[in-house]
Parts: sequence; structure tokens; C-alpha cells
Amino acid sequence: MDIVLDLVDRYAGFDLAYSAFAPNATSNTFLLKAAQFNGVETGAGSLLTRDNILRQGFSLFMITWIFGLITYFLFASLSYIFIFDHRTFEHPKYIKGQIRMEINTTLNSLPFMAICTMPFFLAEVRGYTKLYGDISEYGWPYFILQFPLFLLFTDSLIYLIHRALHSKLLYKRLHKPHHKWIMPTPYASHAFHPLDGFSQSLPYHIFPFIFPLQKHAYIALFSFINIWTVMIHDGEYLANDPIVNGAACHSLHHLKFSCNYGQFTTLFDRLGGSYVPPNPELFDKALNRATWEKQATEVDALREIVEPEALAEERLAKSESSSTEADKAKLTAKLRKRPATENVQAELIERPSVFQQ
Repeated sequence: MDIVLDLVDRYAGFDLAYSAFAPNATSNTFLLKAAQFNGVETGAGSLLTRDNILRQGFSLFMITWIFGLITYFLFASLSYIFIFDHRTFEHPKYIKGQIRMEINTTLNSLPFMAICTMPFFLAEVRGYTKLYGDISEYGWPYFILQFPLFLLFTDSLIYLIHRALHSKLLYKRLHKPHHKWIMPTPYASHAFHPLDGFSQSLPYHIFPFIFPLQKHAYIALFSFINIWTVMIHDGEYLANDPIVNGAACHSLHHLKFSCNYGQFTTLFDRLGGSYVPPNPELFDKALNRATWEKQATEVDALREIVEPEALAEERLAKSESSSTEADKAKLTAKLRKRPATENVQAELIERPSVFQQ
């Protein structure tokens, strides 16, 4: 991130902003602008110099937040316009006004995710990781190897974290907001509880503390991660690949709750016994209303186990009867009239699914 930090200091006006906020007594605004125009480091124009830890921390927070906003809106919007299957709006489990809710959730979460992420970027900038600049330091073979190594390492940890987020302890507290979007759009890609989104990003930041990673490669991978997150929520089931965890696999995760936890591949789901291959009908452009209704019935059967209260609220909202607290309590009690399960994940994954027929 030191490369990005230098660029925004020099060309995005951060040097000038810090010089205006905490000016050095000897600084001169005209000379500062002239020096910046000629590419000269101007951090000395402020009492908060470029190597000041407070300045670096705040700058990295702003970069993470703004970069997150730009990539989210840019790639989610491009996906929505050119890739997203707009027939999703007709699905029974698509929520009215869902895109607006997805965007609001993201806007509320991104600043807090940026705060949590900033210390890792700060550690990178201050030299506590194995990030390196010169490719010759580790050679071209390792430069090429670091890409699949990064993807496999992060995929394995995200699998474990994501599966843990589906545990009885964490699901309702952290991960449930993301599963509100049963039929997600590209704008659901970053619509998480802040601690949920941050926890699933941890492997990306842990990697350079353990393995050497070239700085430009890290920036490229970090950008790819954000684009990939949008792609697996775009609802366009292009890849029916047994290895790649594409949009079809991840959409099945939103529909079935307890399968396909991986981020990039199906490898760790296969090893963990949680892989469910997408049904061929997901790739059928002529998918009919009857099939969607069948999917919706299956999802509600699973939600009776995972989130009966939310299902009760949804049904009450759709009913014509008065949504009183008494009605809500009665319907919730009805949904809960089933044997308690200590292992929600085990019960869910053993249930027969229309998506596997």
C-alpha cells in the first residue's frame, strides 16, 4: 500500500490537504504547489510528514473507504447493466426495493470495515510484512507462483471463516444480514455486517505476513478480489465448472444456506463435505415460474430452521391480515413447532433439496 499512499499524497492532493490542516511554519503554499506539480515530495510542508504514523493511518483509512466505494459502485453497476440477469426481479424470493437496501447496507458497513482494515495496511506500509518491490529479489518463478498460492491460501481460510459464520453462535449475530438477499444482485456483493465483511477479508491481509508478495501483485490481487466478489453475485450463471466457485455455486449458497462456502474454488467444499453442484436447470434461460416457486418453497423450509422469526415477519408482511404483535407471536410459535437441533448445519446439509434433483 506504500505505492498507493505515495500516489495519493503526490497526485490526489493529500500533501496539500495536510499542509493546510497542520502547516509547517516554514511552508509556502505557492512553492508547495510548484513542487507538487514537478513531482517533488511535498510532505515536509506539513507538521504531519509522510512518515507520521497518525497521518499514514488516517490516509489509509480514507483510501480504503474511498477505494471500496469506487470499486463497489463501478463494478457492481457495470455488472448490473451488462451482465446481471434481470429476470431475477421476477423471482418470488426477490425483495421489493432490494437494490436500495443492498446499497444502504454497504454504505453503512464500508466505513467500519475500512477502520478494521487500516491497521493491516499500516503494518504493511511500515515494513512489518513480507511485501517486496523488486521482482528479482525472489525471481520470476516465485512471482508467478505467488498468484495461485495467494488464491489457495485465502480460499482455504475464507472457507473456514465462512463456515464458522454459519454456526449457531455467529449466524444470527453477524452473517444473517447478508443472507437477507436470497436472490442477490451485484449490489449485494459488499452488503455485509461490518465484522462479517472484515472477518472474511482477514486472509488477504494475513497472507503477506507469512509469504513474500510483490507489491504491484498485491494491488492487482486486491482489485481482483473486489471484482470477483461482485461477479459471484451477478446472477449470470456462465460457468458450470467443477473447480471454479462461480455465480451459480454462490447463488446456491444463498438459496440453500449450508453449502458452497468457498470464495474462488470448490476444492475446500469438496474436502469439507459441503459442496453441492449447481443443478443444470440454473443454466436454463427458459427457467419457468413453476421452478422458481419450487425453489422458494425449498428456501422457506430451510428458513424454518435457520431464521423462523424473519420468515414469520416476511409472511405477515405479505398477508392481508393485521400485522399485530399477537399475530407475529402466533406465527413464530407455529414455525418453531419442530424438534430443536443442536447442529443446524448438519441438519440443513442432510435435507434433500430440489436444487440437487
